[in-house]
Amino acid sequence: MSPLNLPEFPKPQSRLAVKLNANGERSVLQGHPWVFENSIEKINKEGHSGDVAVIFRKRDNALIGVGLYDASSPIRIKMLHHGDPKTVNSAFFKDKIAQAFQKRASLLKSKTTSYRLLFGENDGFPGLIADVYDRVLVIKLYSEIWLPYIHDITEMLINISKVETVVMRLSRNLQQADFGLTDGHVIFGTLENEVVKFIEHGVHFSANVIKGHKTGYFLDHRHNRKRVGELSQGKTVLDVFSYAGGFSVHALANQAKEVTSLDISKQALEIALENGRLNDYSGKHNIIVGDAFAEMEQLIASGKTFDVVVIDPPSFAKQQSEIQLAKKKYAQLAQLGEKLTDKSGMLILASCSSRILAESFFDINKASFAQSKRRYKLILKTQHDTDHPIGFPEGAYLKCGYYQLD
Repeated sequence: MSPLNLPEFPKPQSRLAVKLNANGERSVLQGHPWVFENSIEKINKEGHSGDVAVIFRKRDNALIGVGLYDASSPIRIKMLHHGDPKTVNSAFFKDKIAQAFQKRASLLKSKTTSYRLLFGENDGFPGLIADVYDRVLVIKLYSEIWLPYIHDITEMLINISKVETVVMRLSRNLQQADFGLTDGHVIFGTLENEVVKFIEHGVHFSANVIKGHKTGYFLDHRHNRKRVGELSQGKTVLDVFSYAGGFSVHALANQAKEVTSLDISKQALEIALENGRLNDYSGKHNIIVGDAFAEMEQLIASGKTFDVVVIDPPSFAKQQSEIQLAKKKYAQLAQLGEKLTDKSGMLILASCSSRILAESFFDINKASFAQSKRRYKLILKTQHDTDHPIGFPEGAYLKCGYYQLD
């Protein structure tokens, strides 16, 4: 393996002994991956980001968990392991990566060349994401705790995924810090084109791994996109908040009669058109650039309806204070979507707001349909695809409902 194009980061300076208050201790014992600053009652020395933090129970000094200390975050300890003592070393990380890869085994047997190899906290790597697009691995760091370990972890990821290129992406807060890393830096191999082509259940796509949102694409909806494609043969389809056309392209590839992609970003819609052209299709692909709520109102006013309507908005509740407004927006989208769905049509409603619980989301949709007095049947509820396993309650952010309308 050729050397990684990464600076040398200092090794962890200390091993910290930590005791928590009752709430923090309870959280760790329940397997939660975050320890907040205000939960720490006692720590034996000053911690630095990346230090191993060993948490002991106050009552009997029993070891109850191990994490990495984050000096620059209110989530002061990101948990790596709960329960019996574990040594955090190369063998520890190698074992966790092997376990994560095994969870994706069934997906990799399908006609799919893109997958999430590490899903942050849910795979025991809090603040670290690793996505594969064909032969390119994109690592996204959200926390500096990983810098002392990133050489070893990157080499392990290359070995298990057999990729030829690795791109490093950084969260906004890390982009502003001076670690000798830049966002979109190729740290292994060469990248001939920042737009990488990949396959999702036999359908062709592309992702910009340097400038694209997150790591370049959203992989969590993969199975829902496949299902929508299968529902769309010979149908008219509306894909709202379409971004790069995930649902639209599956519909086209499954020979939908006409697909309309709606998004506020003209650049994203141009990518959607390009992704569509990577596949053989006979239907028509329309795009609408504009605010989703306003454009849906316009379509309703013009009397337009569709056989299949997909509404997959961005997160409306990124913080606690936004929850009530988010619920109103979801209700509004359900009502607009219902009006745009043809007789015997299918309305697919999704939410990626972790603060809106699944039960609450489905209740909002139910109440919205009750107002319209239109009969419906909820035929399916889904969550993330298999490469986005759920390891703790907040990790279950994605929910999707398939509503057959009369």
